[in-house]
Amino acid sequence: MLRTAEIRAELTEGEDTHRLYWRSSLEFSLDCFICERTGRTTLFERGAEQALCSGSRSGFKRHHAPGRIAGFDTTSGRERLAVRALLDFWWAPFTDLRDGGKAAVPTGHAWVRLHLAYHCPTAKESGTAGIQTNLVRPHRITCKHCDLLLAVDQETPAVRLLA
Repeated sequence: MLRTAEIRAELTEGEDTHRLYWRSSLEFSLDCFICERTGRTTLFERGAEQALCSGSRSGFKRHHAPGRIAGFDTTSGRERLAVRALLDFWWAPFTDLRDGGKAAVPTGHAWVRLHLAYHCPTAKESGTAGIQTNLVRPHRITCKHCDLLLAVDQETPAVRLLA
């Protein structure tokens, strides 16, 4: 069954000297009917025709998963940096091979990690950062080179199942 999830996140920007921006990849927790394991971290890359499931620690290794980023919009404005991603993925019911749990369609409490990048003009180096649903809020994002505040993550990324 084809499903679509919408993911939204917004940051309050700090210093704009570092050109902070959203990277076009994200990780999302899905139940994978290919390796028949629940709660797999699945990597989605914009432009890729399929996602990549983390597999399991024993047995089934990383493998392609039926999913893609169907939409990826970013907004940067005065003191605000926002992203909206639409993920299309296939889902089917199964029983987890390892613990017997039943597969479920993601809910509004699904786990997601979003990636950011920036360039530090002081160090003349690039850097990366990220936010995810299970961080303590507010979460401060600082430059790894000069320790300058880049943004503040006030709210958990929103996940909504559309279809």
